[in-house]
Amino acid sequence: MHLSHSPEAEAAATIAFDDFLKADIRIGTIVAADKFPEARKPSYKLLIDFGPAIGEKKSCAQIVANYLIDELPGRQVAAVVNFPPRQIGPAMSEVLTLGFADEAGEVVLFAPDVKVPNGSRLF
Repeated sequence: MHLSHSPEAEAAATIAFDDFLKADIRIGTIVAADKFPEARKPSYKLLIDFGPAIGEKKSCAQIVANYLIDELPGRQVAAVVNFPPRQIGPAMSEVLTLGFADEAGEVVLFAPDVKVPNGSRLF
């Protein structure tokens, strides 16, 4: 399945509510961000703290168009934390950081309006 970064992407097929509940989506705080020049598409390597139950996890994110690396630490983000780790070039991505496409198709991070505890689960 290929996910489109287009804001005009068609709706996905209908799923059961129980299928949605299988995705463990949590809030974490970015504790470190590094350049990822080896990636095929411009990306950053992130280290995200999801609180004591899940801990710190690595993620590779194609967010360079909308974010400067220095403004990422301290920012809360949402991520799927129960996908298997995925090799992205020389890096291992342990969680899928979530975002939406802007008008140019570039990723805008998904985050709460108000700070919440790291590890909070979407419901």
